[in-house]
Amino acid sequence: MSYADQVFIGMCRDILENGTSTEGEKVRPHWPDGTPAYTVKKFGVVNRYDLSREFPILTLRRTALKLATDEMLWIWQRKSNNIHDLKGHIWDEWADEDGSIGKAYGYQMGVKHRYKEGMMDQVDRVIYDLKNNPFSRRIMTNLYVHQDLHEMNLYPCAYSMTFNVTQKPGEDKLTLNAILNQRSQDVLAANNWNVVQYAVLVHMLAQVCGMQAGELVHVIADAHIYDRHIPIVKELIARQPQPAPAFFLNPQVKDFYQFTPEDVRLENYTPGPQIQDIPIAI
Repeated sequence: MSYADQVFIGMCRDILENGTSTEGEKVRPHWPDGTPAYTVKKFGVVNRYDLSREFPILTLRRTALKLATDEMLWIWQRKSNNIHDLKGHIWDEWADEDGSIGKAYGYQMGVKHRYKEGMMDQVDRVIYDLKNNPFSRRIMTNLYVHQDLHEMNLYPCAYSMTFNVTQKPGEDKLTLNAILNQRSQDVLAANNWNVVQYAVLVHMLAQVCGMQAGELVHVIADAHIYDRHIPIVKELIARQPQPAPAFFLNPQVKDFYQFTPEDVRLENYTPGPQIQDIPIAI
């Protein structure tokens, strides 16, 4: 059984059995028909994935690895806030007539600041420190910039990454670990999507910095299942999980800015049937 499946099943059961409902509260999200989108939620969910042991992709249903990677690279590599630079259509609802989602996500990654007698953006600063000062406790990114929130079409959900490097006894290569902080997550629609994206990111950064991938810790302040998702989630977690697939990252790429979604693939991935037309709260 895939470890990612175990984590997902346990998290969903905990939310459904022990979570609190927002029904009757004044909530911002709504369904396309205008009905309020209520949730059952848990506060402070923390999931850990050891990337050196297994790639954390669900087998209960398919997670589209290359599309998830493309969206991560849209933010971290292309530093774009325009949906025309993105293959998927997840962000269409929040884009304006020109395709922009405002000063969100990739825009913030591309903002330059003075560091080490030069000008760098957040991604270049992370790579610089991982290569030159790997044991620093200050290697992190932040997309939740309060002064720009009013110009974001959607406040960042996954908003911060903190990187931490360790030296395992008896191993020459350093190990790259990371914490993904998320203020809010639609568990059915986005949980494994985000886990896969940032697992790929850790693998990529580790490779270009001469390290090996270690732990990814996912911290979710508000992990929720929407009311219309509850029967779907119950059916999903009742499925039979399969063994985790093997993850492949093109070893020839040594520059983060040269990676493409074609540089990642899975071997022996046999997921269950996809869920079609998941309703998305907006």
